[in-house]
Amino acid sequence: MPLVLTEEQSMLRDSARGFINEKAPVAHLRKMRDERDATGFSRDLWKGFAEMGFAGLLVPENFGGSGLGAVEAGIVLEEIGRNLMPSPFLSTAVLAVSALTRGNAEQQAAYLPKIADGSLIAALAVDEGAKHRPLNIAMQAVRAGNGFKLNGAKALVVDGHVADLLIVAARTGGNAGERGGLTLFLVDPKAKGVSVERTVMVDAHNAARINFDNVEVSADAVLGEVDQGSDLLDAVLNIGRGAVASEMVGLSEEVFNRTVTYLKERKQFGKLIGEFQALQHRAATLYIDIEISRAATLKALQTLDQDAAKASHAVSVAKARAGTTATRAVQEGVQMHGGMGMTDQFDIGLFMKRARVCQELFGDDNYHAERLAEARQY
Repeated sequence: MPLVLTEEQSMLRDSARGFINEKAPVAHLRKMRDERDATGFSRDLWKGFAEMGFAGLLVPENFGGSGLGAVEAGIVLEEIGRNLMPSPFLSTAVLAVSALTRGNAEQQAAYLPKIADGSLIAALAVDEGAKHRPLNIAMQAVRAGNGFKLNGAKALVVDGHVADLLIVAARTGGNAGERGGLTLFLVDPKAKGVSVERTVMVDAHNAARINFDNVEVSADAVLGEVDQGSDLLDAVLNIGRGAVASEMVGLSEEVFNRTVTYLKERKQFGKLIGEFQALQHRAATLYIDIEISRAATLKALQTLDQDAAKASHAVSVAKARAGTTATRAVQEGVQMHGGMGMTDQFDIGLFMKRARVCQELFGDDNYHAERLAEARQY
């Protein structure tokens, strides 16, 4: 398949870009940060996002959504990355929907329409340590009566502090590090035994630490099959990785554009600094880097839509490539701004912080390089 957007996808991109540029420029993030808003995003803006159809992008049409795919989700995330828009799109419209569409009919009917209309926020609770290692889950889910009791803790749960629904990965069997024995559960964050602590990330977005102390859930709360959750979790994480890669591509391109504008305006020694060949070479190298990452990311998203079971390698390439590109983009942006990019006067520093968080979400470049090496038996 050609690595270009279709006419319909280009129209979606233009629609998302116009809405986000108008309603949620970088100044919107600054305002939320400076006001120390506990929610971390505007609920009114999220409602408008839903009215535009973005919240239900992946929701099947019979549940009030658009029934589109990973490529379309990536298009919206790329525009979010350009403006650093704080929103629950990743956690709710991408990760949660991807998980729930693999649930039973009752689960889909209960939650998907509410996500599509913007009335429900959901969060995926997987990681338990400082680094993304999904197979190292140690949280226990022990059978009790007709259901299970959950005990353990989760970290870096994006939007977990405001979630109306938690999708929790826990062990019903096996040991940490093993693929077998994982199960996903739908948990009410207001249930007895659940405690949530909001954590403000370095980029001013919010996540949560969540503790589970003998939290009782019924058998109906199981998403998928007991002990067989690894494949389901892989599928959800893969689309999340592709989505975050798209956000980093958008972030990188915006930093590049802002940096090139600065090179054309800033004078030093009586000349525009963009006339210096060394800076021209660095800018050209960064441009090429971004375009390669854009192609790798689009390829991964297309593969997810065509055959998700075979997308893991393409997704790891995209996530690793987009992560190193975003790191280079923000570092070059700061340096070409003469170091002033790290001051709060410029937005480049905000992009650098977001790039750092995106690197860690669902595995950094080292994690995905190792994942590829193991898959190819290096």
